[in-house]
Amino acid sequence: MTLPTFFDALRRLGLGATCAALAFGPAAHADAAYPAKPVKFITNFPAGGPLDILGRALGDVLQKELKQPFVVDNRPGAGGNIGADVVAKSPADGYTVLLSIDTTFTINPHLYASMPFAAKDLKPLMIFSSSGLTFGVGPSVGAKTLQDFVAASKAQAATFASAGNGSPGHIAAEIFSNATGAKITHVPYKGNAPAVMAMLSGEVQAGIVATPGLLPQLQAGKLRPLAVTGRQRSPLLPQVPTVGELGLKDLEFEVLYLAMVPAATPEPVMQTLRTALSSALAQPDIRSRLSTLDMVPLGETGPAAVQRLATSHARYGQIVKATGMKVD
Repeated sequence: MTLPTFFDALRRLGLGATCAALAFGPAAHADAAYPAKPVKFITNFPAGGPLDILGRALGDVLQKELKQPFVVDNRPGAGGNIGADVVAKSPADGYTVLLSIDTTFTINPHLYASMPFAAKDLKPLMIFSSSGLTFGVGPSVGAKTLQDFVAASKAQAATFASAGNGSPGHIAAEIFSNATGAKITHVPYKGNAPAVMAMLSGEVQAGIVATPGLLPQLQAGKLRPLAVTGRQRSPLLPQVPTVGELGLKDLEFEVLYLAMVPAATPEPVMQTLRTALSSALAQPDIRSRLSTLDMVPLGETGPAAVQRLATSHARYGQIVKATGMKVD
């Protein structure tokens, strides 16, 4: 699926929403009672992960705000495509909302020969937050800085762990290799936990993985962080520099946490959800939870959200094409 096909559709939806809001009239009255029954949050990654934890925290707040239960339903698989497809084919009434990370929409279209849903089937509700990854090395690696690691890898290729083919860590590793000339051999694992264990055991020398999964080993001194990939320092590792601070801005990589709804969802319903979600993101308890999950709050909606996704989609498409990445 090409960039114009995927994100031009989203842009048209975003522009159309403004016009639709002016033309709703009677429809707005029809939706005034929303929500009148429980709302389902479909998360397209496994239970217990950051997306699941965030969804449950937001659901608790929205239940109090909108006086209806918000129930999390985990539908993982195929890099998030399975859960996204469930929502894309659901009624456009605001009672089924997708909670996802952006890679389902910014990376998967380049990795999969075909997608089970089309861009026109879904539209962004809100980008809640962003989170960088941590570049860590194992105990056998002597490099104390990212620049040291790059120099060493050029002399002898290093092994590099990620949470799987097509995962955020895999993309980040390819960005790292392309931008620095580092020679690395990517070793995919089935999730962050086994990738971290491989780093600890010396099975691989380094990895780029979600910070919360690395944190206990970093705090114990068993692994060493060299940099974080986000635009801002991690709230969990405030002492660790960003790649931008190290003069390697091309290495920046963030995972975006977002909500999407079926494309025909009425604008008044979407606005009710946006307002409640914005209120939730402003609450101290939610902001504290975001911090523990290594997330920076964003709360982006409308054209800003569409543009952020489109920019990432284009960037990752170039990387996938240049490296020949694929899903096995």
